[in-house]
Amino acid sequence: MAQDRATKALARLDGMAGLLPNPGLILYTYIRKEAVLSSQIEGTQSSLSDLLLHESKQAPGVPKSDVKEVSNYVAAMEHGLKRLKDGFPLSLRLIREIHAVLMKGARGGDKRPGEFRTSQNWIGGTRPGNAVYVPPPPHEVLPAMGALEKFIHGEPVQMPTLIKTGLVHAQFESIHPFLDGNGRVGRLLISLMLHTEGALAYPLLYLSLYFKQRRTQYYDALMRVRTDGKWEEWLAYYLAGVEEVAQEANATSEQLVRMFAKDRQKVGAMGKAAASALKVHGLLEKHCLVSLALARKELGLSLPTVAQAMARLHKAGIVHEISGKRRKQVFAYQAYWKLITRGMEETRD
Repeated sequence: MAQDRATKALARLDGMAGLLPNPGLILYTYIRKEAVLSSQIEGTQSSLSDLLLHESKQAPGVPKSDVKEVSNYVAAMEHGLKRLKDGFPLSLRLIREIHAVLMKGARGGDKRPGEFRTSQNWIGGTRPGNAVYVPPPPHEVLPAMGALEKFIHGEPVQMPTLIKTGLVHAQFESIHPFLDGNGRVGRLLISLMLHTEGALAYPLLYLSLYFKQRRTQYYDALMRVRTDGKWEEWLAYYLAGVEEVAQEANATSEQLVRMFAKDRQKVGAMGKAAASALKVHGLLEKHCLVSLALARKELGLSLPTVAQAMARLHKAGIVHEISGKRRKQVFAYQAYWKLITRGMEETRD
């Protein structure tokens, strides 16, 4: 049964996360990977390297407006996770807060960030009359979202977590409560619900790559829910995605744990140079892509010490320089980068 397979795959991922020496290291990059993919679905051209370069105070290869959208997605996710950790419920207020963070200073930031719409929107076409889909009228948004909030909290009936998250995502997308940013908020909700419902101690499951690789199926399945009430078809698509992505995330996590341990052992054998090289390697485990300036700032080491440590990691085949510059060099943790970006480039629009 699809639900059972997806639930077991998710449980294995949750168990694997508990075995990681520091789940936060992988979570840092996973959140950013999801931010890039979810934003690409909405049309941005920013890549993971663009985002990480931006965070390292380096120039990305795309317009800053694109990177700003992706950076805001990371901030919105982290805001939601922090609020949940502090005991705040997953509520309409929190959804509005997340939307405000997502849209702040970015494209669409003039479209009532943090507020439900009070005018009609539509998907596709130039007006409601020729649109592909027209969401509920403005006066129905708050009642519909109020009912969705109750459903999230188990009213009128409690449902298995995976079924609930799938239904909530589809219903949120159909209500389309904001003038812009609905798709990204809807995908964020999946991760936040899985986390707050206790299905994942660490939010390591992100479905944007699955949705992006099967975009036509994604939109078709959602549309058939709206036009024909085909909830079972949507859930079958959604649960297959949860199973596939959880299995992939679990395999990736296992590979990363083995890779980190193997490389730490290699670095530890560098003699007197091992101490500083291990510090730089530890930073690379988290950031995956690091400039010499960032390493100097984060580790409190001198620039020559950082440069020498990075040169040793390069000689050992652990990192490679990606900027092509003599100054302001940027290094990628080669095997980690290849693993974490697998499947991303061929889906980029």
